[in-house]
Amino acid sequence: MKWVEARSDSSRGRLLGHVRYCDSFFRRLRGLMLRRRLGDDEGVLLVGRRESRWDAAIHMLFVLFPIATIWLDAEGYVVDSQLARPFRPLYVPRAPAQDVLEGPPRLLGQVCVGDRLRFTEVESA
Repeated sequence: MKWVEARSDSSRGRLLGHVRYCDSFFRRLRGLMLRRRLGDDEGVLLVGRRESRWDAAIHMLFVLFPIATIWLDAEGYVVDSQLARPFRPLYVPRAPAQDVLEGPPRLLGQVCVGDRLRFTEVESA
């Protein structure tokens, strides 16, 4: 499994140090389902194939805790963000997105629409 670190061009320092890179259909589908909790430095990057509102939509079925959901375009710019609550069936970004970063709710205070996020591969834990 591939792990990456998330940084924002607009903030100093790292946003998340331990992000699971999910680029297959089944890894994207599973996301954070059935996990009991998410660490403050953990997240999941759901990697899409193209920019689209509907392809970047997420569900919160069987996700047991609220998460920050940050939608990114193909260049890594934030196009939308929202607090996603457990067991809600659908969240769709306001603008077309390719990738989705899911992480602890504190991320919503650290990134804004228009920020650019970068991901760097790190050794697996």
